[in-house]
Order: sequence, then C-alpha cells, then structure tokens
Amino acid sequence: MDVRTGLFYLFSVVLLFAAFRVITARNPVYAALYLVLTFFQAAGIWMLLKAEFLAISLVLVYVGAVMVLFLFVVMMLDIDVEKLRQGFWKHFPLAATIGALIALEMAAVLMGGFRPAEEPRALPGVAQAAQAGVQYSNTKELGRLLYTEYLFPLEIAAVLLLVAIVAAIALTLRQRKDSKHIDPSLQVRVKASDRLQVVKLPPTLPVPPAPTAPAGVVTETKA
Repeated sequence: MDVRTGLFYLFSVVLLFAAFRVITARNPVYAALYLVLTFFQAAGIWMLLKAEFLAISLVLVYVGAVMVLFLFVVMMLDIDVEKLRQGFWKHFPLAATIGALIALEMAAVLMGGFRPAEEPRALPGVAQAAQAGVQYSNTKELGRLLYTEYLFPLEIAAVLLLVAIVAAIALTLRQRKDSKHIDPSLQVRVKASDRLQVVKLPPTLPVPPAPTAPAGVVTETKA
C-alpha cells in the first residue's frame, strides 16, 4: 500500500467518524464543528483525486462561510435542546422510515455507479490537451462547463443560497423578552419635553416663631 492509498483510508475513516458524530452529538455547536471536520476530510480526498479547485472551494465556501453562518445561527437562536429531546421517541418511527428510504436510494445510486459500463467519453479539452502535449487544467475546464452547459443549474443554486441567507437573517430578527433592544430612530425623535417634566411647587414658607410665655408664668427648663 502506497502513501496515497494510506491517506485515502485515513481521510475516509475520519470523515465517516465525523459524519457519524454530526448526527449523534447532543450539542448543536459540537455537531456543527464535526461537520467542519467532515468538510476538511472530503477536501483532502478531492485533493488526492487531483480536483484541487473543488477542494479549495469546499474549504472556502462551506467551511469559511456556510459553517460560520450555521454556528452564528445556532448560537443566536438559543435552542432549548432538552425540550426538543422530549419528543424524540414519538417521532422516531417516521424519522427511521425516512432515513431507511434515503439510505436505499443512495445505495441504488452508488451500486449503479460501480457496475461495469462503457468507457466514459473524454471531454474535448482533455483530448486536445493530451494530443498537443499541453498540461491540462481541470479548473479551466470546470469553469467552462459551469458557465456554458450548466449555467441554469448554477443560477438555481445561487438563488437557493440567497433564500437561505435571507431566512437565516429573518430568524435572528425575532423579539426576545430578555433583550434590552432600543430603536435608534425612536431615540432620535425624542424631545426634551418627553424626558423632562417641570412641576411648579409653592414657595417655601418661613418657620413661625415659637410662642412666648405670658408674664408671671414660670416655665421649667430641662437640662
């Protein structure tokens, strides 16, 4: 077994372990961090397949942007995990059925892809580069395919990502009882009369003098 095969098995084992922990971790933040590890291992496998553009895109787009957004959303929503676990066994039969159905569909697709079939047709750019002896760039060929033959699916994916961003922002705009939020526009429109009230009070009266004792009356004074 050479070094490349060993790295492939290493990345695959770590990827499967991280993917398993994504769905079994009790803390949503830990699940998101395990998903980041999964993306890194998948990027390493793509590097072994000489798809360096896809590997770099996976790290930059998903790990650097999407997963950071996931972490912010999870931390800002303040999800009550204990309350969600109360209905786990209630919804377990439906979740298990859907999971088994997805697993069967993926198995049908993967097993169909490993069957012996006719040799795939080489791309025009690959064939021309091989005949001319020029170094082939899969990044250039991928860009040509994305913006010519797969332009419409690319635009649909861009719209879906935009909807996801708007939905994530909308989730954070809900009002919280424990939040002391102040609207800046209301602060600007406040007048002095709204904050300060002048109350007129009567003037202070002088203290009346003590009454004097009449003549012939002796008063006792205590020390």
